[in-house]
Amino acid sequence: MSTTDTGATAQDNAEPSLDELVGTATNTAILPEPDAHAYDTIATGESDPLILGGHKFTSRFILGSGRYDLNLIKATIENAGTQIVTMALRRCRTTDNNLLDYIPKGITMLPNTSGARNAKDAVRIARLAREVCQTDFVKIEIEHETKYLLPDNRETIKATEILANEGFVVMPYMFPDPIAARQLEEAGAACVMPLGSLIGSNKGLRMRDFIEVIIANAHVPVIIDAGIGRPSQAAEAMEMGADAVMAYTAIASAGNIPLMARAFKHAIEAGREAYLSGLGTVTEGHAVPSSPTNAADYLH
Repeated sequence: MSTTDTGATAQDNAEPSLDELVGTATNTAILPEPDAHAYDTIATGESDPLILGGHKFTSRFILGSGRYDLNLIKATIENAGTQIVTMALRRCRTTDNNLLDYIPKGITMLPNTSGARNAKDAVRIARLAREVCQTDFVKIEIEHETKYLLPDNRETIKATEILANEGFVVMPYMFPDPIAARQLEEAGAACVMPLGSLIGSNKGLRMRDFIEVIIANAHVPVIIDAGIGRPSQAAEAMEMGADAVMAYTAIASAGNIPLMARAFKHAIEAGREAYLSGLGTVTEGHAVPSSPTNAADYLH
């Protein structure tokens, strides 16, 4: 009698199994069925090219070449994995220490019109760059003041229309005005390149709200240019839906330039993949259990 009572008591006091604690049977019933093709629509790399003027690029990182030590340029480009390098025409010398001699083969040169004060200047520089660099690509930069270096959108639109009609692949640097972005598209721009913040400032996406409007309504690639100071900021730009990022000062001012170039490469790739995958749902005012126990707890 006492033995039976003791056995019953021990059974009653036994710890519940793990399955009983977490309700495995219930949870399994509400988990979604595995989908063998869940990743088929996520295209990256070769299958997710950046297209500019009919040209395809697998890298979404455009690298500036401004004030690098010439001996570092090759290593920086290789670590960045970039396929496009921008440069001011005045850095293309025809004598010793020609910058072009330090650029690896297969890189698309993107001469810019730095120094132009109006559309007329930009058009003249672009035509010279086409002859010197043997490329139809040109980045339009028109700034008529030297303190803030803000692009003049009106003159940029004028230059874009002229050069697009001459067969250039025009990539205009612009102040992030959604109306001007649409006008640049209409003028024949291959993309639009709104600034994230003041050029060379490394302050990041200070113009985020306006850039988001541009991205939402653009029919050409949107490339964030100027002000990106950290790899995390480049990743954020790509997560927003930007098509590419251009960076220079953040890399040129780093302690280890090639290593920073590689960090930007990985950040841009990660941001692109995050955007393509679909960012997780943001909730306000309440928590969501990390270990759901019923169907209502799953995010859809």
